[in-house]
Amino acid sequence: MNVLVLGGCGLQGRAILYDLSRSPRVTEVVCVDVDDSGLVAFKPHVNMNLITFRRVDVRDRGALTDLMREGVDVVIDVLPVSLMQRVVEAALDARVDVVNTMYGHSLPPGVHERALERGVAIMPEAGLDPGIDLVLCGYGASLMDEVYELHSYCGGFPEAAAIDNPLKYKITWTWNGVLWSYKRPARIMRDGKIIDIPASDQHAARWISAIDFPGVGPLELIPNGDAVFFADRLGLTRTLRATSRCSMRWPGHAAFWNNLVALGFLSDEPVPGLPAEVTPHEFMVKHLGPRLQYAEGERDIVAMRNIVAGSRAGTTATITYDMLDRRDLETGLFAMNRTVGFSASVIAQMIANDEITRKGLLTPTRDVPYRRFIDELAARGIVIRETVEPAR
Repeated sequence: MNVLVLGGCGLQGRAILYDLSRSPRVTEVVCVDVDDSGLVAFKPHVNMNLITFRRVDVRDRGALTDLMREGVDVVIDVLPVSLMQRVVEAALDARVDVVNTMYGHSLPPGVHERALERGVAIMPEAGLDPGIDLVLCGYGASLMDEVYELHSYCGGFPEAAAIDNPLKYKITWTWNGVLWSYKRPARIMRDGKIIDIPASDQHAARWISAIDFPGVGPLELIPNGDAVFFADRLGLTRTLRATSRCSMRWPGHAAFWNNLVALGFLSDEPVPGLPAEVTPHEFMVKHLGPRLQYAEGERDIVAMRNIVAGSRAGTTATITYDMLDRRDLETGLFAMNRTVGFSASVIAQMIANDEITRKGLLTPTRDVPYRRFIDELAARGIVIRETVEPAR
């Protein structure tokens, strides 16, 4: 199979190249980026006999479409979310399947019908969060007759030995993306009632809860994202009593951010009196970004827990899926890179290999073969641990 990777020289892209170049099903990988320095530095860890680098202006829809028509079986897009719609439009023009790791709500109305008409599969949300979490939530829900609770917790952060700043956080993906996620409102359900939490309030103490994660220790749960939307997608609204989506961080992170938000450090309004128009958000990107980088021997952690509680065969049960991954110091790939990149690679290969045959706008909650996906991650050292207990 011939795979086109857009943004292949970046953090997540290199993990995708690493995985694809080790797959016996892959015959060619075309890596597209504006700069090949990331690939040059990573050459010792990939099979360069399979990889060709191309410098293409992806903003040029015609050039991107022409590239996709060069015998490509599937496209993996890890470009910035601002380019997501442009990539999908080119894929529809070229009639080639496309996988990306961003939320699908950025896609325009009618894209499902257009993809169906052209016989194209579009699979957004095929990374870590969203991605692995949606597969596991879909899997757990499929094992229940009725679902009463659905919770998804995920976090990427430095291991304890690498903490050297007050945030207790370092960067394994775009720092600007992290800040924007902190400006995303949350929607949860408690006791059958939907609660909307504005972004400005999500780090407030009244919304923060705690978890003791095996192999890590105490962590904070910070509501982030629309949990009700994904519960609706799974068709669980009729029986659901509680649902949440939360980021996991080291204790103290939320209180620090709550103070910064209160002081306006995530504002998008330019600060008056400066010689140029600079917003606090833009300042945070440029000022903190260089100060939150990992040293060569430091490792990050990705932890995830998904909980599905309900009834099956007349008895109540709670299914918990736990995942824990750490940076691979041999390749330098962060746990965040591995869990995002390997997931996208696995799903793209499933599409190209006709293990996923549906067309249109797809979702990991329904369209990814659950057990096969879990087994493929395990083969790459990313293990999902499942426990089943009587409902709490």
